[in-house]
Amino acid sequence: MNVGLVCYGDLDTNTGGFRYDRQLVEGLRERGDHVEVIELPWRDYARGLLDGLSGRLLDRIDVPVDVIIQDELAHPSLVGLNARLRARRDVPIVAIVHHLRCSEAHSRPAKGLYRAVERRYLAGVDGAICNSEVTRATVEDLATTETVVAPPAGDRFDPTIDSATIDARARESGPLRVVFLGSLVPRKGLDTLIEGLSRLPDEHWRLRVVGSPDANPGYVSSVRRLVARLGVDDRVTFVGKLPDGALRDALGESHVLAMPSTHEGFGIAYLEGMSFGLPALATTAGGARSVVTHGETGFLLRPGDPGAVARAVRTLADDRERLTQMGTAARDCYETWPTWDETTDRVRTFLDGFVADGTELKGQSQRRNPAGTVDRVEH
Repeated sequence: MNVGLVCYGDLDTNTGGFRYDRQLVEGLRERGDHVEVIELPWRDYARGLLDGLSGRLLDRIDVPVDVIIQDELAHPSLVGLNARLRARRDVPIVAIVHHLRCSEAHSRPAKGLYRAVERRYLAGVDGAICNSEVTRATVEDLATTETVVAPPAGDRFDPTIDSATIDARARESGPLRVVFLGSLVPRKGLDTLIEGLSRLPDEHWRLRVVGSPDANPGYVSSVRRLVARLGVDDRVTFVGKLPDGALRDALGESHVLAMPSTHEGFGIAYLEGMSFGLPALATTAGGARSVVTHGETGFLLRPGDPGAVARAVRTLADDRERLTQMGTAARDCYETWPTWDETTDRVRTFLDGFVADGTELKGQSQRRNPAGTVDRVEH
């Protein structure tokens, strides 16, 4: 099978969504498929929408393949390009949906714009690969299209760790070692985490913040000011983006992974923390509940609630037996989670269906109706 994968920026970008895309590319290639990666320039939203008029970018995505996969993150550029591509080439288009902008916290006008554009984009593709049931429900609320849930795996490190090690770490004296892992952007809830932790006594916690500060420097500056204002400079350490070896060490030394996002399509960082036996501090907003079971493998808190953060961390800091139990349950969840091989197989089966349909349709034309499904018309 010949596959084209379209994304914004550099596929080697070290975030969960790009890691998913890379794993899928590698898995398809291991199965003998040819995958051509097409990297489009990063755009702000308005500039991306104007890309629909670009002949140069249209030529770039118009590749001779059996199926085109598109990372939905690039939908501002693709919503107009896809409509023009349909007029040129009869090829199935399948979106990878990590999370939708219209699911995030925005002003009412911005949310309405994102919803309208994403609805139009999804109505113009043949199928959607979703990372969680929550993401699939949002997709299906916007458009009628075929979907499959293919969750990410968390075996980036796959450490060797047993319940005795988890228990010994939990019972070490000293403060609870909390790690935040994610891009330093408002959606990830770092400000809420810090404000919640600041309500606890000094001896209860230490926080290590792991993540690139480059995506939103203004937000990072505001978080640093918050740390200073709350007087917790000596308990919060910003280490930036870490190479895998250093990140492995940071996770292995921590007690809990905390990322109280205002929305996550899935949240691969939670699962990666669970591989080290770390309970996850997440929120009820989005797909985190696909992997985090409240009170068992972590806590699902109301987003934007520092008080809930403080209560959850206090529980684990004060009750190390509970920390051991939840850490062991988190590791057990990780061990039974689908692997990247299983996820790739699920995606490939989904893609095969569109390629087979295309083969059957030789000598026919396809007409897309307003609902986003395909009417088949004999010549």
